[in-house]
Amino acid sequence: MKISTKKPVQGASTPEIPEHDAAEESWHLIQRAKRETGYGAKLKLKAGAVAAPDRYSADVAEAVLEEDGNAVDAAIAVAFVLAVTYPEAGNIGGGGFMNIHFDGQPYFLDYRECAPAQATRDMYLDDAGEVVPGKSVVGRHSVAIPGTVRGLWDAHQRFGTMSWQRLLDPAIRYAKQGFVVHRQLIERRDVMLADFECKTNFTRFFGAMAQGKVFRQPDLGNTLTRIAKYGVSEFYLGATAEMLVRQLSTYDVPITRDDLRNYCTVWRKPLIETWNGYQVVTAPPPSSGGIGLIQLLKMKEVLKGAFAGVAHNSAQYVHLFSELAKRVFADRAEYLGDPDFQTLPVDRLLHPAYLRSRAMEIDLAAPSKIGAVKPGLQESDETTHFSIIDKAGNAVSNTYTLNSKFGSGVVVEGAGFLLNNDMDDFSCKPGVANRFGLVGTDINAIAPGKRMLSSMTPTILTKDGQVSLVIGTPGGSRIFGSIFQVINNVHDFGMSLTQAVAEMRVHHQLLPVDTVYWEPYAPIEGVLAEELIGRGYNLQPRFTNGDIQVIRVNDDMPEAAADPRARGTVRLVN
Repeated sequence: MKISTKKPVQGASTPEIPEHDAAEESWHLIQRAKRETGYGAKLKLKAGAVAAPDRYSADVAEAVLEEDGNAVDAAIAVAFVLAVTYPEAGNIGGGGFMNIHFDGQPYFLDYRECAPAQATRDMYLDDAGEVVPGKSVVGRHSVAIPGTVRGLWDAHQRFGTMSWQRLLDPAIRYAKQGFVVHRQLIERRDVMLADFECKTNFTRFFGAMAQGKVFRQPDLGNTLTRIAKYGVSEFYLGATAEMLVRQLSTYDVPITRDDLRNYCTVWRKPLIETWNGYQVVTAPPPSSGGIGLIQLLKMKEVLKGAFAGVAHNSAQYVHLFSELAKRVFADRAEYLGDPDFQTLPVDRLLHPAYLRSRAMEIDLAAPSKIGAVKPGLQESDETTHFSIIDKAGNAVSNTYTLNSKFGSGVVVEGAGFLLNNDMDDFSCKPGVANRFGLVGTDINAIAPGKRMLSSMTPTILTKDGQVSLVIGTPGGSRIFGSIFQVINNVHDFGMSLTQAVAEMRVHHQLLPVDTVYWEPYAPIEGVLAEELIGRGYNLQPRFTNGDIQVIRVNDDMPEAAADPRARGTVRLVN
C-alpha cells in the first residue's frame, strides 16, 4: 500500500488515508506473487524456536508459528506486543534494525529513527557553546522521527504471509484487556520517575502501575486498532500522526507532518564476514555494532596464541578483552555515522591487515596508556531484542529501542505510546560524552534527515547457507561486547547455550580511562577484583551487561536461551 502524497488539510483531525480493505487487496496480490516466484522453503527443522524478552511476546510468537506463520510474521506480532507489555523498550515510538534470513538469503532492514528537518548540529548547545545537561535525554526536545511502524509494515509487505490485522490483534488485546505487571517493570519505572517528574507526562500514564496487578492502556489499544485497520498510513498520516505532531508543537525543533510523511526505511546490505567456519551476518552502519563485533572476533583470532590456556573470565581474559575493546571504541568515535551522509571506511576497518595491526598493538600485561590508543586509520536495558526461527529455517534477529528506559518519558496524549529520546545518540558536541559515556566527532553530528549512530547488533551466524545462531541484546554501548562474549563462551569454551548466556560479562569502552564495568547480577569481586585493580583497572558497577536472546540450531533441531538477567523466556514450536 502506498502512502498518499496529498497534504493534510490544516485543522483537519484526520488526513485522507486508504481504507484497510484496499490494503488487504494489495497485500494478497503480493502474497500471490511471492508464491508464483518460489518464496517458501521446504521444511528443514523439526521445530521453530523463540527467545523473547517476556512471556507475553513469547506466547504470541508461539501462536503465530503454530498457525504456520513464518519468522517475520512472528517478529511483527512480537514487536507490537512488546510495545504494550514491555514499555521500557518495546515500542511504536522508536526504531531499530531487523536482520532477516529468508529462503537462504540475507536481508537487513534499517528502520532507525531520523532527525527532523528543522534539526541543527548545535540544537543542544547553550549560548556559550556548551551542551545543555539533559536536553537531549528527557522531554520533547530529545525526540527523533519514529521508524518502528514503517519498518514492521515494510517487513510484512516483503515477507509476511499472515494478515496485518491478525498480527496486531494480540497487542490490541493486551492493551485493552491488560497484562499482569512484572516486578522488573516496576523497578525500571521507579528508577526513571525522578528524571521524568515535572518534565514529562510519564507519571500520569505509568505511575499507577503496580506489581502483580493488571495494567490497561486503552488509548494505546485504540491507536493499535487504527493501525491494524488503516495500515502504516495511519501512523504517518492519520489521526495518530496528528496527535504526535500536536504533542510536539511547542517544541523548538518540532517533528512536523512533513517529517512523518517523508520518513522511509532502508533495505541495506548486511555485513557478512567469515569467522571460525561461519558466516557472520550482522548490522551495517548506521550501526557501529556489526563492525565492532567483527573487529573483536577477528582480532581475538589474530591473538589466539595470547588467549590460549587463559581461563574464562580470569583477570587475564578480562584484560585482553578490554585491550581489544579500547581499539574498537576508538575507531567507532572517529569513523562511523550515517552512510547516507558520509562515505564510511568500512572495508578498511575490517581489512585483515588492519585488524592484525590493531591486535598487535595491545599490551599483554597492563592497560595501554589512553594517549597511545587512537583511531587506527590514518585520515538501552534501554533497548530490547528477540530472536525467532521457523521450521523452514527462516530467521529474524530484531533489535529496537526507545534509547533510554521509557525513552524521552513523553507519552503522546490520546494515543498512549511513549516517544524515543534517540537524538541523544548523535554527537551533540564533538568530544562530549552522551548518556552512555560515548564520545563522537563531526561524522555523527546532527543533520536534518540523518540517522544517528547505534550500537544495536542483531546478528545471524550461518554455515553452508543454513542458520546456525540467531543472537542479539539490548545494552547501548555494551551490546556488541556482550554478544562477542556469549559467542566465545559457546565456541571457545564449549558451554551450553544456557550457561553461555548466564555467565558473567564485563564491559570496557576506552573512556572513562581504564574502567571495567561489572554488573550486580554477576559482580567482579574477591581475588579477580584484586588482580584487576592491581593491574591498574578501575572497577565500576553498571546495571546489567545486556539481555541476550539467542537460538542455536543443532543439526535439524533448534535450542533457545533467554538471559536470566531479565524476564525473557523461550518457546519451541513443533
